Amino acid sequence: MLRSALLYLSSQQQIFKFVRHNKLAKSFANRFVAGETLDTALSAVARLNSRSITASLDLLGESVHNEAEARAAGQAYITMLDRIHERKVDANVSVKLTAMGLDISEELCVAIMHKILQRARDYGSFVRIDMESSEYTQRTLDLFDQRLYPGYRENVGIVLQSYLYRTFADVQHANLIKARVRLCKGAYKEPETVAYPDKKDVDANYVKCMHEMMLKGNYPGIATHDEAIIRDAKAFAKSNDIASNRYEFQMLYGVRRDLQDRLVREGYRMRVYVPFGTQWYPYLMRRLAERPANVAFLTGNVFKEMVGKRRR
Repeated sequence: MLRSALLYLSSQQQIFKFVRHNKLAKSFANRFVAGETLDTALSAVARLNSRSITASLDLLGESVHNEAEARAAGQAYITMLDRIHERKVDANVSVKLTAMGLDISEELCVAIMHKILQRARDYGSFVRIDMESSEYTQRTLDLFDQRLYPGYRENVGIVLQSYLYRTFADVQHANLIKARVRLCKGAYKEPETVAYPDKKDVDANYVKCMHEMMLKGNYPGIATHDEAIIRDAKAFAKSNDIASNRYEFQMLYGVRRDLQDRLVREGYRMRVYVPFGTQWYPYLMRRLAERPANVAFLTGNVFKEMVGKRRR
């Protein structure tokens, strides 16, 4: 019930207008979002790099409303790649196709993505195409397979979500064409007709897909904060003689920083997904829905602030 409520709140723009100017909410958001500007995000990346952690930058914001907004979003990503190159930080970028105009025109979206991918190729960089809700899964994979990956095989990859029933088949297909995949559990509210409703089934499918990717995939990204799954990945790699440079663990900015550092100390590769931008509210609500401990973190700080005010 809590997860459903948070996912509902993530779509309420009126609430966002209020919380964006709320000091407490912004303070909490800064734990999980690297500010509202590219400069603050690049500074966050530099700090991660100093801990031997790589990054993937994501400008928050999903569906745009017209061609001008889509082209502006595309240009923002080209600027991100330029600035990453100039700053010489170790980072790639993550992009949502709806932010590139997918809902306006597939041709527009493809044209914008080709410009981004060309710039990534110029710099020897990489673009990860994020997966959105299930209504976009097939469209995203079709565009990736048919229009984007064939021309930029070394510079573009995809995200797959283990809460969808279809994902193991999608993993097998990605392995077949040697596409790079980031595997996550999924953060959108989905109907039981397309997604596992129970966490144990989502986790079991994650492990099944992860094993397939580790055995047959092209440098998979194991995106999880679940220590049981991480232990499984490490044990599976050891038992199958899979070197640690053949895959990487991935986590979210501000989540389990202790575990991020521990894995680096143990010799594993770690990449952190670094979101930034003014549209941080929907992202933050989905992160809260994913991880109940984050709700406890927020309410604990609210309580401390209330106690502090009463004492003054």
